[in-house]
Amino acid sequence: MTYYQQLIKVQTQGRKLHKVTSKVADVVAESGIQTGLCNLFLRHTSASLIIQENADPAVLADLSHFWAQLVPDGNHYIHNAEGSDDMSAHIRTVLTHTSEQIPISQGRLVLGTWQGIYLWEHRDHGYSRELFVHLAGD
Repeated sequence: MTYYQQLIKVQTQGRKLHKVTSKVADVVAESGIQTGLCNLFLRHTSASLIIQENADPAVLADLSHFWAQLVPDGNHYIHNAEGSDDMSAHIRTVLTHTSEQIPISQGRLVLGTWQGIYLWEHRDHGYSRELFVHLAGD
């Protein structure tokens, strides 16, 4: 069994979905692992990871619109130390994921044709985010 780890830094540009599929795929290729598991862990509490549609940008726009209605920003939260988008960002992260697992086969991520990996920034401003990649396999 081989283990391989790498930290990917992602500079976000505010509240939107940032596609990171190719960055993760590059780590898998670099590792030399042919069969195994890719574990992704986002080291933040106001951003998340999702696997979602990678072809039609309307899906991502609809998700963002839905999220804005489901978890609105505002100063009605007790925790608002960093602004009106602070607590809503934490709630959005709780409702999604900070980690994902994807199988590796024949040296590639086993994603469906229409699936992409996204870092979802839940804050209004851009941040430097850290995505930890841990691979295990042969």
